[in-house]
Amino acid sequence: MKKDIHPSDYRYVVFKDMSNDYAFLTKSTANTKETIVWEDGKEYPLFKLEISNQSHPFYTGKMKLVDSAGRVDKFRNKYKKHIADKQ
Repeated sequence: MKKDIHPSDYRYVVFKDMSNDYAFLTKSTANTKETIVWEDGKEYPLFKLEISNQSHPFYTGKMKLVDSAGRVDKFRNKYKKHIADKQ
């Protein structure tokens, strides 16, 4: 195995699912600009997620449309002729 290919600057980071406010604390090397005060009263870097296991349909069993960047509308506009033909 290659030596010195893994990062060595691990620190505690809070990952927060913005669709349902679920958050968890773990070690990571993810770069962040924001911070948050965690349940233990300490301040940690915050990494915002669009989806996590608490909101993903595979884990929840519920279909939920998460569209943070207008991707679904952009897709529908691009292929609206094809979609209309099949209906």
